[in-house]
Amino acid sequence: MPVDLLLNNISRYIHLNEEEKNTLISYLHPKSVKRKEFLLREGEICKYSAFVTSGCLRGYTVDKNGIEHVLSFAPADWWMADLYSLFSQKPGILNIEALEDTETILLSRINQEKLFTEAPKFERFFRILTEKSLVATQQRVVDIMGLSAEERYSIFCKRYPTLIDHLPLKQIASYIGVTPEFFSRMRAGMLRRS
Repeated sequence: MPVDLLLNNISRYIHLNEEEKNTLISYLHPKSVKRKEFLLREGEICKYSAFVTSGCLRGYTVDKNGIEHVLSFAPADWWMADLYSLFSQKPGILNIEALEDTETILLSRINQEKLFTEAPKFERFFRILTEKSLVATQQRVVDIMGLSAEERYSIFCKRYPTLIDHLPLKQIASYIGVTPEFFSRMRAGMLRRS
């Protein structure tokens, strides 16, 4: 059951009693997102955190030259939101798109605030998620500035092991910050050496 996956995700960080689980469940909204459909578009205000129960989302920006830059992926058992927009309630900078038919569970910012009041331990859970996101983002910036494309690809493989053979190569190339052509040559070279 999709809610069980969410409850297991939460239980890694906090313990919920039955009343707290029921309160949480009452605030959740399932949403199906078809392949290539957007959960959020740049310029819209992010009103939800999305937990993926199946499928995969990607968060990306588009630069002034029309080039997409993938910031993150959210396969099953991952959360995704445009945190800047979610917290500030200002227009967002991310596009969040389904790479395949995807099932999500949405928690609105309004209901998240209610949860904080009704079951304060949820503040701890979402603080931990936010801290982990901040650390991952900082590490990605450092990696992009100082590591080779091969090293960044190796990190991608460790971070998203279920996606290595699942994603289009152009999505992986965008995530590690290279062109698809460069990525194909690099991978071919890596395979020859192994």
